[in-house]
Amino acid sequence: MNDKKDVLDNGPFFHGTKAELKIGDLLEPQHISNYQDKKSNYIYFTATLDAAKWGAELATSKSKERIYIVEPLGEFENDPNLTDKRFSGNPTRSYRSKSPLKIIAELSSWERHSDEEINHMITFLKKLREQGKAVIDD
Repeated sequence: MNDKKDVLDNGPFFHGTKAELKIGDLLEPQHISNYQDKKSNYIYFTATLDAAKWGAELATSKSKERIYIVEPLGEFENDPNLTDKRFSGNPTRSYRSKSPLKIIAELSSWERHSDEEINHMITFLKKLREQGKAVIDD
């Protein structure tokens, strides 16, 4: 975990989802995950717009894709699902926290990945699930 003298990243931070939230709302762990049918022990976020876009595009809900600018309200750590296990270091600048994230703003416009890219990622993730490899370390 980080502390005040060892900040992992200064942001800005993003959270991609299909949940409709308001400025000032808190995102907290122990809610149903965007990606699997279970409660998540952490809340996930990123400092790259590209990773936030994937978060919004791959969330299982049929609602509108949204990207929020968020402020972590406590300590956070590198997301082990994307760091070192899949990518050396943390090139996606992806993090997780057991503390809430505060919604600061919503991005009003952003460019989605192409339908081809999204479908390729969905197919890839489906294959991982079938092989038992789509395990989220939560």
